[in-house]
Amino acid sequence: MEEEYLNILDELGKPTGKTCLKSEAHQKGYYHNTAHIWFFTSEGEILLQQRSSTKKIFPLLWDVSVAGHVDAGETIEQAAIRETKEEIGLTISENDLRKIGVFECFQTYKNGIIDNEFHHTFISELDISITELKSQKGEVEALKLISIYDFYEKLEHSNSNNHFISANKSYYEFVIEAILKKIT
Repeated sequence: MEEEYLNILDELGKPTGKTCLKSEAHQKGYYHNTAHIWFFTSEGEILLQQRSSTKKIFPLLWDVSVAGHVDAGETIEQAAIRETKEEIGLTISENDLRKIGVFECFQTYKNGIIDNEFHHTFISELDISITELKSQKGEVEALKLISIYDFYEKLEHSNSNNHFISANKSYYEFVIEAILKKIT
C-alpha cells in the first residue's frame, strides 16, 4: 500500500498550502487533519473498533468506530466516507454524517511519533447488523457494540483496565453526550 500525502496545517488548523508524507508528518510533528466517525444504534449502543495488534500506537485498545487521516486534496467528509468503507466495509454518504466538533490531539510518544492532529469528529447512526461489517486486516482487530452504560463503566476505570486510551477520557465523554442527545 502506497503511503498517503497529507495537507500540512498551522497550529490553528489552517492550511499552509504544503503537503508531506504521513510518515514525515509524524516524524516532524506537522499539524494535520483526521476524520473520526462514531457509529451508534437507535438502541443506544456504540460501535467500537479494537486497534490492530500491529499498530504503533495503542495496539489492541478499543477506540473510535472509524478513524483515519485526511489525504491531501480530500475534504474531511470525503475522508470520513473513504475510511468508513476501508475500515469496516460500510458505504455511507455525507448526509449520514453529523459533525460534533474538532478536537486537538497533540501528543508525542516514546516510539518517536509526534502526533499533532485535528480530529474532525462525526456521529452517524448504524442501521445494519454488526455482522454485515467487514474489518480491514492490519487496521482493525475486532468490532463490537457496547451500551452507553457499559461504555461509561469501562471509561471510569480506563487508567487500570487497559480497555480505552485513558488520555482520551474527556473526548470520549463529549462523544457519548452528543450521541445521547441524538437518540433521546
